[in-house]
Amino acid sequence: MTHTHSSITTDIAIIGAGPTALFAAFECCMLHLNCVLMDALEYAGGQCTALYPEKPIYDIPAHPAITGEALITALEAQLAPFQIPRLLGSRVTTLKGHRGEFSLTNERGDLVQAKAIIIAAGAGAFGPNRPPLENLDIYERTHAVQYHVRKRADFTGKRIVIAGGGDSALDWALSLSEVAQHIYLLHRRNRFRGTPETLAKIETKIAEGKIEKIVPYQLHALHGSEGKLHAVEVTSMDGSSRHLEADTLLPFYGLSTDLGPIATWGFQTHRSAIPVNPATLETSTPGIFAIGDVASYPGKLKLILQGFSEGAMAAHTAHSVAHPERALRFEHSTSRGKPGDN
Repeated sequence: MTHTHSSITTDIAIIGAGPTALFAAFECCMLHLNCVLMDALEYAGGQCTALYPEKPIYDIPAHPAITGEALITALEAQLAPFQIPRLLGSRVTTLKGHRGEFSLTNERGDLVQAKAIIIAAGAGAFGPNRPPLENLDIYERTHAVQYHVRKRADFTGKRIVIAGGGDSALDWALSLSEVAQHIYLLHRRNRFRGTPETLAKIETKIAEGKIEKIVPYQLHALHGSEGKLHAVEVTSMDGSSRHLEADTLLPFYGLSTDLGPIATWGFQTHRSAIPVNPATLETSTPGIFAIGDVASYPGKLKLILQGFSEGAMAAHTAHSVAHPERALRFEHSTSRGKPGDN
């Protein structure tokens, strides 16, 4: 199928489509700024959708608990009245121009001309740190090896090896123990990195026989046929081995992140982050702003709620770039009226 390249002229180009980007788009629309969302992933939601759609988040204001998927659904509903264009499934590769006159292209060949840019790319392009196991790709294709949990119900009745010693491994071991046949919790050290409360819950599940702790061991090999996993071979530090009968392996070894082409666009970067002016969220390049996890400044907290605040601030500052002739008078949403009607 031949793809018809899109050409869009807009006020604001937003790079990213995670929760911070979605709310920034809403704020732009509330200020009567046209915008477009661009993201390498084929769907909106960023890490909330890709990595923990069913995992509860506890620090979103007014929500005692909300899953990543539910949060994105709510943000989409908030943005829906504006029907903004989206260019998803293709990474932005080039950026040219200057404040008021930028042009961006993605790998697919789409062209966006924008007056200002808001980068809400999270940690950049991200992917799992994959264990160095032979024939790993075969089991990845059949989903016998997965790096995130999209739907907990998919693991009902499964024998699962969870590898890792941090929060993701512990949290999913607890969650999946409610539906799985058996959980092996594997770590190369005797101690896990978790809160006392989480570690206490793990010990309770171990006592109940729902989780079996395999320490200190590390992954060694996968055994199965035609992509169907039968067992995971693990070895201890002294070289002894065990075969864990399993249907699924979930390695939680963290993410590999990369700013990719963003790091070559001429503004200052530091350790896969973009320093910004905390009062305006503007980068070292006038007219380009950064918000969310990718933005860096003294006192920064990498929280979704702070990203929401940054999105609102960046939209207000970008207004003067996109429409310097138009005075912006601050108004509360209760004064502006229903979104999409004004």
